[in-house]
Amino acid sequence: MNKRILVTGGTGFIGSHTTVELQQAGYDVVIVDNLSNSKADVVDGIEAITGIRPAFEEVDCTNMPALEAVFQKYAPIEGIIHFAASKAVGESVQKPLKYYRNNTVSTINLLELMPKYNVKGFIFSSSCTVYGQPDEDNLPVKETTSRKDAESPYGNTKKIDEDIITDFCKSGAPIHATLLRYFNPIGAHPSCLIGEMPNGVPANLIPYLTQTAMGIRECLSVFGDDYNTPDGSCLRDYIYVVDLAKAHVAAMERILENKSEQAVEIFNVGTGNGVSVLELIKTFEKCTGVKLNYKIAERRAGDIEKVWGNVDKANNVLGWHAVHTLDEALLSAWNWQKKLRERGIM
Repeated sequence: MNKRILVTGGTGFIGSHTTVELQQAGYDVVIVDNLSNSKADVVDGIEAITGIRPAFEEVDCTNMPALEAVFQKYAPIEGIIHFAASKAVGESVQKPLKYYRNNTVSTINLLELMPKYNVKGFIFSSSCTVYGQPDEDNLPVKETTSRKDAESPYGNTKKIDEDIITDFCKSGAPIHATLLRYFNPIGAHPSCLIGEMPNGVPANLIPYLTQTAMGIRECLSVFGDDYNTPDGSCLRDYIYVVDLAKAHVAAMERILENKSEQAVEIFNVGTGNGVSVLELIKTFEKCTGVKLNYKIAERRAGDIEKVWGNVDKANNVLGWHAVHTLDEALLSAWNWQKKLRERGIM
């Protein structure tokens, strides 16, 4: 029998791409998602790519009875990949309690159920936001780089969740956990059957950018051009979502094959390259031939000036590498946007 993996937030952007990679690696997948920032028909897209329909339950991970019912229904579950979270930096500054409730309670509920249902592996969708604004001499950041005070409630929930998971494992819980700290995922599956499709106005740069290029949004705002970076705009490490999804498969295999060297392991998942927002816009225009309407706006609360990752550990220990270029990732995002237009969605 194939090993069964529970993917929370599995109809979301990264979750759906990871579900595809898990299925293609031979795992059975059960998705739970409350559809707060995604749609149920993503499951159709996954099935169209892999030929296998993942089990899907519309459940909020903060609802313990409903979540436990999933564990009962689909036992035995071998591992969990936990994506389900509220994830907009800007919104988290406005609605901190929503973020603390959603992002910590869901994690606690899952951890609590794991020993009871003999679930061995837990992969947590963490973020480079736990590094805060790293000191210049700590760039690119390593896994051993000290975490700093988060710049937003969203970033703080990732940091708190990391601590909750670590403390639970240290307490002698019979589980192994991996914290994947990823940078900025972008792009869409090459089939154009799944991609990033947030409900409402996008909080992430790339869907806002592609919607602006398509004429759905009037203008893209670049928040700040007076940062201490080569062109004054924020610097990030943009990783193609399919590469990122494959890192989750490698991390899960490591846990389930009992190769983890510690109860909690941490890996940065990125490309190792810092790219500015303005550079990203220029690259998009170059590889698509589409001119973008953008303007410089005020800095946005909660934004980090510059961060990119040292990914040697993931390369060497997990045997994982980001293989796609920024051009390829941006082109895939644009192809996805065009496919949405073809389908009359937007």
